[in-house]
Amino acid sequence: MAERVIVVPERVIDTQRGESMHDRAVVVSGDRIEGIIAATDVPDGSRVIRLDGTTLLPGLMDAHSHLIGIQDTGQGYASLVTRTGAQEALTGVKNARDTLLAGFTSVRDVGTFRAFADVALRDAIEAGWVEGPRMLCAGAYVTCPGGGGDLTGLAPDVDAVVPRELRFGVTSGVDQMRTNVRQILRYGADFIKVLATGAVLTSGTNPGVPEFTEAELRAAVEECELAGTFVAAHAHGAEGIKRAVRAGVRSIEHGSLIDDEAIELMAEHGTYLVADMYDGDYMLEEGPALGYTEEVLAKTRLTNEAQREGFTKCVKAGVRIANGTDSGIAPHGWNARNLGFYVRFGLTPMQAIQSATRWTAELMRWEGRVGTIAPGLYADLIAVPGDPTDDVTLLQDVPFVMKGGQIVKGVGAP
Repeated sequence: MAERVIVVPERVIDTQRGESMHDRAVVVSGDRIEGIIAATDVPDGSRVIRLDGTTLLPGLMDAHSHLIGIQDTGQGYASLVTRTGAQEALTGVKNARDTLLAGFTSVRDVGTFRAFADVALRDAIEAGWVEGPRMLCAGAYVTCPGGGGDLTGLAPDVDAVVPRELRFGVTSGVDQMRTNVRQILRYGADFIKVLATGAVLTSGTNPGVPEFTEAELRAAVEECELAGTFVAAHAHGAEGIKRAVRAGVRSIEHGSLIDDEAIELMAEHGTYLVADMYDGDYMLEEGPALGYTEEVLAKTRLTNEAQREGFTKCVKAGVRIANGTDSGIAPHGWNARNLGFYVRFGLTPMQAIQSATRWTAELMRWEGRVGTIAPGLYADLIAVPGDPTDDVTLLQDVPFVMKGGQIVKGVGAP
């Protein structure tokens, strides 16, 4: 029989209703939540974990994570040819563990230059070989030649001999888009990530400039719909955002240079915004010491404040929001620092918590698995001292983490 564990905090957050519940206990059976009972009704003979003075929440979620690779140096990606696929994959083992111990029990991993290294990490976590969060994986970037997800900055005589796994998703034209999307899904990706505009960290690209036509983006969406999945679109510039939304993508990543027309389109189409805001400040503060190029710093300055203004407008317009950090720019495990920026620029603390739980689960189509403390869902739970609905920054230091009924950090951990 599955072990029965009862967790008794001071309060439990209901992320579906956006409410705190007092005097409740959560019953866990095996890897699932069995139910929520009155704290006074804890039955004799059960294993009880008392977390006095704490708030119990669903495990946090990051909709824009990059678990594969070393911390970004802001010098472009040409240096990836000096690292093996094995080295890249093994970085993911540490990054995944750091993410889980920070209280993030599920992530949507939105791509890696080494194609399918994220898929291998996902499978290793699911097999129990390594510790890490549940992962929804993009497999490889879908990008135009020389675009935001390509390996730029190489010498011409080297450029032609780059291993295929570093350019698996480089795409030009509608027909190749369909072929590449099908292949990426066939090799184990859960969804597709397209680079609809240039990128801040990719040398030689302009984040404000579109890099795919609307027809190309629509082809990706159509192929995903046939496979029962969706497209996430990296898009900074307003025109790239509008093309992606009209094409039917499920989420816009970054959205830094969004305009009012694009905001209206996103609200109309129900497109999610996944905005990484903490990392902008991190890049400006730490970038010079890390060796960031002036090109990257200039693009960061261009997008940083504009993104915050756009986020506030999106909140007011009713655009759906999901938490995403672009982890790998700032250190893994610092993911919760993004939530303070969500509060500063328009969400309440409870809404920020929902953006990192229920709302991200809905974006990932995992609301029947995680994101809420409810019977039948995975027992992915975290607890923090105090009340994060008053101060969301409390989530930056999580002392208790349970994933699938197993305590991986805190009271009762092995």
